[in-house]
Amino acid sequence: QVHLVESGGGLVQAGGSLRLSCAASGLTFSTKTMAWFRQAPGKEREFVAGIGWSETYGDSVKGRFTISRDNAKKTVYLQMNSLKPEDTAVYFCAWRSTRDFHAVETTTAYDYWGQGTQVTVSS
Repeated sequence: QVHLVESGGGLVQAGGSLRLSCAASGLTFSTKTMAWFRQAPGKEREFVAGIGWSETYGDSVKGRFTISRDNAKKTVYLQMNSLKPEDTAVYFCAWRSTRDFHAVETTTAYDYWGQGTQVTVSS
Protein backbone atom coordinates (compact mmCIF):
# COMPACT_ATOMS: atom_id res chain seq x y z
CA GLN A 1 0.00 0.00 0.00
CA VAL A 2 1.30 3.43 -0.96
CA HIS A 3 1.77 6.06 1.71
CA LEU A 4 3.15 9.58 1.53
CA VAL A 5 3.21 11.20 4.95
CA GLU A 6 4.15 14.86 5.36
CA SER A 7 5.37 16.40 8.60
CA GLY A 8 7.09 19.52 9.87
CA GLY A 9 4.40 22.11 9.33
CA GLY A 10 3.46 24.66 11.94
CA LEU A 11 3.20 28.33 12.84
CA VAL A 12 6.19 30.58 12.23
CA GLN A 13 6.78 34.31 12.09
CA ALA A 14 7.60 36.07 8.84
CA GLY A 15 11.29 35.74 8.06
CA GLY A 16 11.53 32.41 9.85
CA SER A 17 12.25 28.91 8.58
CA LEU A 18 10.65 25.49 8.55
CA ARG A 19 11.68 22.13 7.12
CA LEU A 20 9.00 19.83 5.80
CA SER A 21 9.49 16.11 5.37
CA CYS A 22 7.62 13.57 3.28
CA ALA A 23 8.19 9.90 4.05
CA ALA A 24 7.26 7.46 1.30
CA SER A 25 6.43 3.77 1.51
CA GLY A 26 5.00 1.14 -0.76
CA LEU A 27 6.49 2.58 -3.95
CA THR A 28 9.72 2.96 -5.89
CA PHE A 29 11.42 6.10 -4.67
CA SER A 30 14.96 6.74 -5.86
CA THR A 31 14.29 6.71 -9.61
CA LYS A 32 11.10 8.81 -9.60
CA THR A 33 10.26 12.50 -9.45
CA MET A 34 8.93 13.86 -6.19
CA ALA A 35 7.38 17.28 -5.77
CA TRP A 36 5.90 19.70 -3.30
CA PHE A 37 2.71 21.62 -3.99
CA ARG A 38 0.73 23.98 -1.79
CA GLN A 39 -2.85 25.13 -1.60
CA ALA A 40 -4.12 28.22 0.16
CA PRO A 41 -7.82 28.65 1.01
CA GLY A 42 -9.84 29.53 -2.06
CA LYS A 43 -6.89 29.03 -4.41
CA GLU A 44 -5.77 26.30 -6.78
CA ARG A 45 -3.02 23.89 -5.84
CA GLU A 46 0.31 25.49 -6.77
CA PHE A 47 3.60 23.86 -7.73
CA VAL A 48 6.39 24.65 -5.27
CA ALA A 49 9.37 22.44 -6.14
CA GLY A 50 10.29 19.18 -7.82
CA ILE A 51 13.27 16.83 -7.67
CA GLY A 52 14.24 14.16 -10.14
CA TRP A 53 17.69 14.10 -11.72
CA SER A 54 17.90 17.77 -10.71
CA GLU A 55 15.68 20.32 -8.99
CA THR A 56 13.17 22.86 -10.22
CA TYR A 57 11.21 25.54 -8.38
CA GLY A 58 8.16 27.69 -8.74
CA ASP A 59 8.90 31.36 -9.34
CA SER A 60 7.44 32.48 -6.03
CA VAL A 61 9.87 30.38 -3.95
CA LYS A 62 13.10 30.51 -5.97
CA GLY A 63 16.04 31.49 -3.80
CA ARG A 64 14.12 30.84 -0.57
CA PHE A 65 13.12 27.16 -0.67
CA THR A 66 15.32 24.11 -1.27
CA ILE A 67 14.10 20.62 -2.12
CA SER A 68 16.24 17.59 -1.37
CA ARG A 69 15.87 13.84 -0.98
CA ASP A 70 17.36 10.96 0.98
CA ASN A 71 16.86 7.85 -1.11
CA ALA A 72 17.98 5.53 1.69
CA LYS A 73 15.22 6.92 3.92
CA LYS A 74 12.71 7.32 1.09
CA THR A 75 12.15 10.87 2.24
CA VAL A 76 11.93 14.18 0.42
CA TYR A 77 12.47 17.47 2.22
CA LEU A 78 11.52 21.08 1.68
CA GLN A 79 13.67 23.62 3.49
CA MET A 80 11.78 26.90 3.62
CA ASN A 81 13.64 30.07 4.53
CA SER A 82 12.65 33.74 4.60
CA LEU A 83 9.03 32.75 4.94
CA LYS A 84 6.32 35.26 4.04
CA PRO A 85 2.66 35.43 5.05
CA GLU A 86 1.77 34.55 1.46
CA ASP A 87 3.50 31.19 1.93
CA THR A 88 0.66 30.20 4.26
CA ALA A 89 -0.98 27.07 2.82
CA VAL A 90 -1.39 23.35 3.16
CA TYR A 91 1.71 21.74 1.69
CA PHE A 92 1.45 18.41 -0.12
CA CYS A 93 4.07 16.05 -1.43
CA ALA A 94 3.46 14.07 -4.59
CA TRP A 95 5.01 11.15 -6.52
CA ARG A 96 5.03 10.35 -10.18
CA SER A 97 6.18 7.27 -12.07
CA THR A 98 8.88 9.03 -14.13
CA ARG A 99 12.07 10.89 -13.24
CA ASP A 100 11.74 13.75 -15.68
CA PHE A 101 10.23 17.22 -15.43
CA HIS A 102 7.68 16.96 -18.22
CA ALA A 103 4.58 18.83 -16.98
CA VAL A 104 6.20 18.89 -13.55
CA GLU A 105 3.96 21.79 -12.43
CA THR A 106 0.75 19.98 -13.37
CA THR A 107 -1.13 18.22 -10.60
CA THR A 108 -2.53 15.59 -12.96
CA ALA A 109 1.01 14.43 -13.76
CA TYR A 110 1.32 12.85 -10.31
CA ASP A 111 0.04 9.48 -9.23
CA TYR A 112 0.09 9.69 -5.43
CA TRP A 113 -0.35 12.47 -2.90
CA GLY A 114 0.14 12.88 0.81
CA GLN A 115 -2.53 14.23 3.14
CA GLY A 116 -0.84 17.61 3.57
CA THR A 117 0.68 19.60 6.40
CA GLN A 118 -0.38 23.13 7.39
CA VAL A 119 2.14 25.95 7.25
CA THR A 120 1.06 29.27 8.72
CA VAL A 121 3.28 32.35 8.52
CA SER A 122 2.30 35.27 10.73
CA SER A 123 3.19 38.86 9.90
